[in-house]
Amino acid sequence: MAYIYASTRTILFLSRSTTKLSLFPFKPSSSSSSYPSFTLHFTRTKCTLQPQPQTLLRRNVVEVLEERGLLDSTTNDSTLRSSAAPSPSSFSGAANCPPLKVYCGFDPTAESLHLGNLLGIIVLSWFHRCGHQPLALIGGATARVGDPSGKSLERPELDVATLERNTAGISQTIKQILGRSLNSNLEGSKVVILNNYDWWKEFSLLEFLKNVGKYARVGSMIAKESVRKRLESEQGMSYTELTYQLLQGYDFLHLFQNEGVNVQIGGSDQWGNITAGTELIRKILQVEGAYGLTFPLLLKSDGTKFGKSEDGAIWLSPAMLSPYKFYQYFFTVPDADVIRFLKILTFLDIEEIVALEGEMKKLDYVPNTAQRRLAEEVTRFVHGEEGLTEALKATEALRPGSETKLDWKTIEGIAEGVPSCSLAYDSVLNLSLVDLSVSSGLFESKSAARRLLKQGGLYLNNNRVNSENKRIEEADIVDGKVLLLSAGKKNKVLVRIA
Repeated sequence: MAYIYASTRTILFLSRSTTKLSLFPFKPSSSSSSYPSFTLHFTRTKCTLQPQPQTLLRRNVVEVLEERGLLDSTTNDSTLRSSAAPSPSSFSGAANCPPLKVYCGFDPTAESLHLGNLLGIIVLSWFHRCGHQPLALIGGATARVGDPSGKSLERPELDVATLERNTAGISQTIKQILGRSLNSNLEGSKVVILNNYDWWKEFSLLEFLKNVGKYARVGSMIAKESVRKRLESEQGMSYTELTYQLLQGYDFLHLFQNEGVNVQIGGSDQWGNITAGTELIRKILQVEGAYGLTFPLLLKSDGTKFGKSEDGAIWLSPAMLSPYKFYQYFFTVPDADVIRFLKILTFLDIEEIVALEGEMKKLDYVPNTAQRRLAEEVTRFVHGEEGLTEALKATEALRPGSETKLDWKTIEGIAEGVPSCSLAYDSVLNLSLVDLSVSSGLFESKSAARRLLKQGGLYLNNNRVNSENKRIEEADIVDGKVLLLSAGKKNKVLVRIA
């Protein structure tokens, strides 16, 4: 017998052997992200509360992605049978069916993924939040060929040792970021990472031509935008690059046939490679049910690519870019871009983002409030709570007069963006601060150092120095390794003790 209490969304189920009280959440708002359900199990001696494996969002993932500006194109049967432009409203029906298995590919062309790759991980996370099962594919084989999409020149060839090192690096990054994103109470919450080299390494050229090549039409291959642009250029395209789309297409077929994967996602420049896969599945296996979805490339409001700094790519690995520098990059996003990036790069409710947008229009709005929220959310997603804490601590440490106690690790976190010099311990100990300020390059002359000191603008380890007679003591050297000198708020020098 079941008793349903609509006001509390509760069902009490009674039988001779057991009693179950099922608790259901109230109806979520259109973009809410977490609504767990539980079942209470009663026996004569105890009562246990068990979380129910379920979707976090009771929404169609295509609608969610479209709402947040993460949808560029999707495939459907009519798209594949014609040369018509892709429609952004395709496999919504499939997204309402039993869980889909979705994958995104990452070629190991560097030791770390960069900000452009983050969109793929975010879209995989949204699929998971809507009840589907994500999978990451490392292109250990395809990286040996090089994807021509979006490139004006052929990619440089990578040796085996470099590929293996890069594969290990980006696998670790994906495992950490996606692992934090997946809800352990949901089915399919384990991070699954495969490498396409595992099935390509035994594939002979004759097998490839017989089993894949004969189904490919040269006209269709060269008509794809990524190929056509290269053919029209002076550099042209090698046969090796031309076959890349077939390699990626066969990856989709292999995963469809052996892993039950039925959706491939990628950036908008991957459309040709993705449809190569759906076409191979339809022709070779003669079945439907394989879908492709692309998301827009990450661009600023002026049309330039977002994800590059003056120093190069914005890497996701803390070994290649500190959480502090990563945080600062997002903290300096222009007002014109910050709301769009909050929708694309975070999992905040749309209502909260709209509210932040409204606050930005008010006269009493505190500048960079929205940027601070963006930086916090993205840094937490990529580097976890520890990384965010490190970034916030380093940010505070750079503020002269801050009460944050400096340690060597915090200072090293900001060292990447601060000029530095190396001096011997004996030459620094008992040296006057004025002399050190000149020898370290913070000031050009002692008179300039004394002048700013009198004005209250000279700092040692964030502490204002008021006396011209100040000399460096052993206790001033942070952890016996470094000193941080500041002239005002912006000019800093890191003195490493050799």
